[in-house]
Amino acid sequence: MDYDVVVAGAGPVGLLLACELRLGGARVLVLEREADTPPSRFGSMGARAVNTPSVHTLHLRGLLPAVEKAAIMWIGATSEAPAEFAAGESGERPEIFAGHFAGIGIRVDRLKPPGPGEEFLGAGVISQADLEAILSERASALGAQMRRGVALTGFDTDAEGVTVHTGNGDVRAAWLVGADGGRSTVRALAGFDFPGVDPVFTGRQAVVDLDAPEKLIAGGWQQGENGSYTLGGWADGDGPPRVHTVEYDAAPADRKAPVTAEEMQASLRRVSGTDVRVTHVYVATRYADTTRQAATYRRDRVLLCGDAAHVHSPAGGQGMNLGIGDAVNLGWKLALVARGAAPDSLLDTYTAERHPIGAWVQRWSMAQTALSAAQGPRADALRDVMADLLDTPDGATHVVSMISGDWQLYDLPGDHPLIGRRVPDLPLDDGTTLAGRFRDGRAVLLDVDTGAAAVAEAWGDRVTVVTARPTAFPDQPMAALVRPDGHIVWVAFGETDTDGLRTALTTWLGTPA
Repeated sequence: MDYDVVVAGAGPVGLLLACELRLGGARVLVLEREADTPPSRFGSMGARAVNTPSVHTLHLRGLLPAVEKAAIMWIGATSEAPAEFAAGESGERPEIFAGHFAGIGIRVDRLKPPGPGEEFLGAGVISQADLEAILSERASALGAQMRRGVALTGFDTDAEGVTVHTGNGDVRAAWLVGADGGRSTVRALAGFDFPGVDPVFTGRQAVVDLDAPEKLIAGGWQQGENGSYTLGGWADGDGPPRVHTVEYDAAPADRKAPVTAEEMQASLRRVSGTDVRVTHVYVATRYADTTRQAATYRRDRVLLCGDAAHVHSPAGGQGMNLGIGDAVNLGWKLALVARGAAPDSLLDTYTAERHPIGAWVQRWSMAQTALSAAQGPRADALRDVMADLLDTPDGATHVVSMISGDWQLYDLPGDHPLIGRRVPDLPLDDGTTLAGRFRDGRAVLLDVDTGAAAVAEAWGDRVTVVTARPTAFPDQPMAALVRPDGHIVWVAFGETDTDGLRTALTTWLGTPA
């Protein structure tokens, strides 16, 4: 075998997956058909939200400082938030939004403060190009091989592996992962079922020169009879404005055709009701709300990750985050299987855990599309009611909690309420925190005076043992096993269930060395 895994696609999802595979000891090749990063991924055009689970993943891997530094906008941890949201001399707080639902903004100052034990590590917006640069540097440092400007053109599978065909020759690997976007070549060639619904709108986004831009309303989404638009927002310094239109006329016949000044102008005029003129387009993209999800994320030795596995409306900024969750869930599992440390059946948990979350995201994005597309007095009344709800602490907090991914957990074996949840970054009595123990992508066993560490010795090549006590816990024996992706799979307070721990170690990390 040339490689253990070939990953098709060097977007954020494929690059993070390559990092995770390398941390797990797998030999990885990433193929990317684009020789250079497309202009639409830079600056405000490429702005992507980074939600709670993604921040958690980046924090565990030590990547969060670089992401914060490169971010277009960032809300820091709870301790820093009051300074950002403090009232000015006028006594009024700035209108800072935590997100939106169907274009209805949700103000940060409407949110309830985090409760006891709730963790907020930050959230924000970063350009896709900047995030890709951060992940590409990390993947290369970890030893992942990359070939840019090289497209996957086909592949053949057999009992031992996959032969991947490219314009530069064939590559042999044990596994192939398609992280090659919503129009995935891997998904199509492998024959994955991809059921769903067709689009009802066309979105266009462009950086343009405008004649008489004062005819448009700057700021948030402006709703019209024929659709909606925005002007500005996350502007690129003093450069030309960014405009964004959405029209409920289904998708264009040819989505691959370039967006011209004439097309952008016609769309902007239809949704704004003005005669504004677009004189030049610098960079533009077109998208739709096609909503489809692969019935399974694995077919034999071929797997799907990110948009290759699921597509939906970009409403709510869920797409990249959903893919990041896929990558960190799949990476350590596939590495264990590729190394022969765990059985193929471990990969079945990838679809089982990630498919329900993808389905939820699709339902919420479709709900936002339905509310945005509705027209007439009744629809206006419904939007007004939703706006009223989002202006209350309970309504705003619930919706932000949902769209930010706070609720996401896995339904895993075990009765303890912590099982399946993300582990918080607990301060330890040795002056460190728990998150730092996850940098190398191994599982972590927290053992405070229980003897659990002795049980885990046979898995020593896959488990980091931490014996420092979390300062927030009472002075009693406790232990917890946390997977490499930061999800808790076994907990004990007081007496250690050694049989349960052995079962958890074998289930998630394979047979001992």
